[in-house]
Amino acid sequence: MRNKCDGVARLKRLEQRLDRQFSLFGVRFGLDGLLGLVPVLGDAISAAMGLYLILEARRLGARRWTMARMLINWSIDSGLGAIPVVGDIFDIAFRSNTKNLRLLIADLERRADELREVNREQMRAAAA
Repeated sequence: MRNKCDGVARLKRLEQRLDRQFSLFGVRFGLDGLLGLVPVLGDAISAAMGLYLILEARRLGARRWTMARMLINWSIDSGLGAIPVVGDIFDIAFRSNTKNLRLLIADLERRADELREVNREQMRAAAA
């Protein structure tokens, strides 16, 4: 069974490949920007990989609000990214996968802090 740390590490590698794997003249880009150069099929593959990141976030326990924000980022990227040429530039600049990974990590960290606080309170109550 995989734990959350392994799942987040796997998503970090995917995000890096999709949004930041290459650099040209100081501009970082990944497969998301390159796949967009292939009409229709490239955009569909890119959208599917972005959606996979969101589905994995759900499996890792992301909250509904975080999932909604991730879906909005994905929708914007998929919709505007499908526009020829302009969409490819947008894909490189917007980096929805990076935004979504940051949202997921922040959500999981908040939940971990909340769980630690609940555990502290339970320990104090048990000791009293």
